[in-house]
Amino acid sequence: MKIKDVARKFKLPKKDVSLYGQNMAKVENRKGHKDGKLVLVTAMTSNKFGVGKTTISIGLGDAMNRLGHNTILALREPSMGPVFGVKGGATGGGKASLIPSDEINLHFTGDFHAIAQANNLLSSIIDNHIFQGNELDIDTDNIFFKRCLDINDRSLREISYKIRDKEIHTGFNITAASEIMAIMCLSIDLADLKNNLGNILVALNGKGEPVYARDLQAEESMCVLLKEAFKPNLAQTLDGNLAIVHLGPFANIAHGCNSIVATKYALSHADYCVTEAGFGSDLGAEKFLDIKTRILGKDPEAVVLVVAVNVIKEQGSFEAGLANVRKHIENLRSEFRANVVVAINKHKEDMDEEIEQILGLCNELGVKTAICEAFDKGGKGCLDLAKKVVFATEEQYQMKKIYDLADDTKTKIEKLATKIYGAKSVSYSKLAEEKLALAEKLDTKDFFVNVAKTQFSFSDKKDLLGAPKDYVFEITDIEIRSGAKMIVAIAGNMLLMPGLAKKSNYLNIKLSKHDEILGIF
Repeated sequence: MKIKDVARKFKLPKKDVSLYGQNMAKVENRKGHKDGKLVLVTAMTSNKFGVGKTTISIGLGDAMNRLGHNTILALREPSMGPVFGVKGGATGGGKASLIPSDEINLHFTGDFHAIAQANNLLSSIIDNHIFQGNELDIDTDNIFFKRCLDINDRSLREISYKIRDKEIHTGFNITAASEIMAIMCLSIDLADLKNNLGNILVALNGKGEPVYARDLQAEESMCVLLKEAFKPNLAQTLDGNLAIVHLGPFANIAHGCNSIVATKYALSHADYCVTEAGFGSDLGAEKFLDIKTRILGKDPEAVVLVVAVNVIKEQGSFEAGLANVRKHIENLRSEFRANVVVAINKHKEDMDEEIEQILGLCNELGVKTAICEAFDKGGKGCLDLAKKVVFATEEQYQMKKIYDLADDTKTKIEKLATKIYGAKSVSYSKLAEEKLALAEKLDTKDFFVNVAKTQFSFSDKKDLLGAPKDYVFEITDIEIRSGAKMIVAIAGNMLLMPGLAKKSNYLNIKLSKHDEILGIF
């Protein structure tokens, strides 16, 4: 089905839709007439290939539409880092996939390129200002803003160069972890976007005072580069249902949620919006519920927790994996007071007794559970999940946040570490303490906290598996993202620019003699 026909099927106004060929489109950020219910899909702690959130999200959306519930997906846009790295593509799998998958996984409509160009334009403006005489007295030892690139490249983590006689030490983040990505995801319209771009803290001056992007008059030109990328993208599922795919991957080193404008568009044009948040519920779902929903102005009516037998086993033992699942359920229900449905992402090799143990745990905790076969059967394999999710959205739940915006930064971090990650306390490096002192000086009290940590554990250490507790959570660095109103607390040895593995997926990607792209998945 052509994308214009899918848009017509879901009654999108024709004037909203700008075609990018026959299979992709952009939509204007205009509010529709509906007030849809929101369903968030999250997961247990991940392995290196993921638990199957996107596959289950697509299967769930297709199943809800099969049952006659007008449902639009609002999903995250893949980064090319994992596509050529270890994980591969991120458009679902099997019969629960998005199309056109190759285009979505590679360049799509150019959103990530626009973000990188706007990001690096600001870096070049900073450098040029220094070169042209440095009227703002930018301290070249205190430039905070980094360049970005949507490829894994460890050699660019730290770079040095000279401007006249000044040595500049900086580096690159991957585009998904750039502040521009966060600002794009969390801005509500172009005016808000422009204002947030102007608020980016780029450096300190010689007196230790902040220098913002607006002081360099950079926000207008950056916004021009981002104008089209700010519009959400349309794609479709194999079932011919509508999927809005826009920004926001990487919940380990970013906030890992798609854009506010995409989610709002889906909610105002459908009875249900199924969305997802990256990695485990300690990462993407926490950030969705503590950050995104405050701006969106809406909590999800139901939260789906995806679990898988093979991922449970990778937590050291099946018992440790079940403890991990228990902790995710307890966090969502007790700490966030969410209405949870567990989706078991079933694979052919799963043994019946393993599935029964998961069902037993969920029954003990009183959680609704569905066995899903989205990969093999698409929406047909998620009908039971869809029925339970629709029922769950009818129940009344008053959700809560982990921290108050009025809390100071350390209190916010410590609440996350003790309530969600299971730590007994938090330690801070000397560098982190210095950055926190600067944050207090700059009046960031009402900022969100975005913890960058390993996706393989609740803790800051990837080998601390299961449901660890009574350990010290280590904060090694702090980044102040004033444009996104966010403090990024870097835990353990997390890096904001990944590297390629010895045997990365680029080795599998080929162009066939018929010009077909092979090996992305």
